[in-house]
Amino acid sequence: MNLERLFSKRTRTMRPSEIRELLKLTQQPDIISFAGGLPNPNAFPINELQDVVKKVLDKDGKLALQYGPTEGIRALRNTLANRCAKDGIDATSDNILITTGSQQGLDVLGRIFLDPGDTIIVELPTYLGAINAFRAYEINFEGIPLDKDGMQVDLLEEKIKELQKKGIVPKFIYVVPTFQNPAGVVMPESRRKKLVDIANDYDLIVIEDDPYGKLIYEGEAVKPIKSFDDEGRVIYLSTFSKILAPGFRLAWIVASQELIRKLSVGKQALDLCTNTFAQFIANEFIESGYLDLHIMRIIEMYRPKRDKMIEAIKKYFPPDTICHKPRGGMFAWATIPGNIDTEEMFLDAIKEKVAYIHGKAFYVNGGGANSMRLNFSYSSEELIEEGIRRLGRVIERKLKESK
Repeated sequence: MNLERLFSKRTRTMRPSEIRELLKLTQQPDIISFAGGLPNPNAFPINELQDVVKKVLDKDGKLALQYGPTEGIRALRNTLANRCAKDGIDATSDNILITTGSQQGLDVLGRIFLDPGDTIIVELPTYLGAINAFRAYEINFEGIPLDKDGMQVDLLEEKIKELQKKGIVPKFIYVVPTFQNPAGVVMPESRRKKLVDIANDYDLIVIEDDPYGKLIYEGEAVKPIKSFDDEGRVIYLSTFSKILAPGFRLAWIVASQELIRKLSVGKQALDLCTNTFAQFIANEFIESGYLDLHIMRIIEMYRPKRDKMIEAIKKYFPPDTICHKPRGGMFAWATIPGNIDTEEMFLDAIKEKVAYIHGKAFYVNGGGANSMRLNFSYSSEELIEEGIRRLGRVIERKLKESK
């Protein structure tokens, strides 16, 4: 049967996730993988969750095991609204939609905003999962380069003017401003305010994706872009995957009530409602006082891993390697000298039993060939040292071959 002729045009444009496909190659037990954005399983609060699950079943079992509202259970949305207030975001439960992971949030945003041929603006580099989610809607990407302070908003305004001259109005601007994936940089408050001003001036929407904002290893927290939004132009996404457990597949969107209503309708066709049981557990976990203590434990676990990776990169990578120490998050972004293509080098690294994600996967314009994303949260400090040593050996060989 010729299935290809039956597939929709949209299906034909879909591409497998680079990360998901590469992870298949890294499942061998002897490979040291820096590829996935995986929390460390030793950080999962199993004992606390056992206590919470029992409380939920004893107190709300019949409700927790039933279907729930598409928007999410009211108790969790109230709890998240209260936490938003601590970050300067003005929200009630009616401004919040619970989603099945942030990836569903990205997809449903694409569903309600994007038509084939539309244009959106993203960072260079940007989160691969967002590229894949939005690309499925047959759209065009425009990229704005990052520097050490995130998206260069002056270049963003130039790009918007350039597109306007061509009669193109971008549907939205997508940013990961805090401990950016993959580059690890943080957009300062001044740029965040400028980005909101640009959105106001040009009548645009900003999608702020914030999975890592609570994983701060040094320095002060920066307020979310959403906290500077007084016109309802910023849509804020966050998740429990990095601060509790990814297996719950729980995330949330904060937006105007009008947008939440549209997003809810878009979500209804996907899964009716997010896992109700997991929502009750997450809410009880927060209300019992566990979450903030747990985040502190994660930070104490990940900080030395980050330090070990940066130290090892300085020790084993070529001297001209560019790799800034991230102040938070889960990734180091390394740019190596010479004409090495890290996508081509990947199989050489696998032979050395070490894995990473090549830089081109995060660029919508074909850039990033000599860069790589390295996850430090998953592996032990000993494996980080050994894995970076192996990777340094591969890079050294490739540099000699390129001369």
